[in-house]
Amino acid sequence: MNKFIANSGICSRREADEYIQAGLVTVNGEIVTELGVKITQNDDIRFNGERLRGEEKVYIVMNKPKDFVTTMSDPNAEKTVMDLVEGKCPQRVFPVGRLDKMTTGVLLLTNDGDLAEKLTHPSNMQRKIYHVFLDKNLSKADFDAILEGITLEDGPVNADALSYVDGDESQVGIEIHSGRNRIVRRIFEHLDYKIKKLDRVYFAGLTKKNLRRGQWRFLTDQEAAMLKMGAYE
Repeated sequence: MNKFIANSGICSRREADEYIQAGLVTVNGEIVTELGVKITQNDDIRFNGERLRGEEKVYIVMNKPKDFVTTMSDPNAEKTVMDLVEGKCPQRVFPVGRLDKMTTGVLLLTNDGDLAEKLTHPSNMQRKIYHVFLDKNLSKADFDAILEGITLEDGPVNADALSYVDGDESQVGIEIHSGRNRIVRRIFEHLDYKIKKLDRVYFAGLTKKNLRRGQWRFLTDQEAAMLKMGAYE
């Protein structure tokens, strides 16, 4: 039931639990204070007397600009990606996964909790491609090492594909499935390179085509269906 309430755009699932325990939610006219109650589409769910309807699922692809954090809210951050959609999307959406403050590029936002969990669960290992700008040329030895695998403090990791960009050996495209935190930055830092700029150009079938920095758009029904089916992987 907390999931249904959250999907109605009222609050988060954790807050929904608090409202349920406070006796503010009724199911078919009866107050329910027990957590974990299962409901059906035909049930009459009300919050403070107002009937709730499961919110329409929406999917947004954004070209994240730098200096924005990917959290719902952060009292220590000047700007979050939610500021870019505020007032323009009636549904309550949230970012799927994290891009750090200085990383730009493809970011998915949605109110589909099941899909978000699927895309971010380590076992699914979604395909991601980054354009990396380094402070110096990437040597052939280090290029080969990244493909073969290196060992970081939290275990081994390797790139699925790696290439120089337009003949410039200080720029590389890296394809990786690992969802570990800051994994791309840590790979290059481990080999004594500094990343000047990091741009995610592909995530789970999504690109930032025709989107300027800070712009976003709703996915089409077909794109959303493909994303949910995992057809791009």
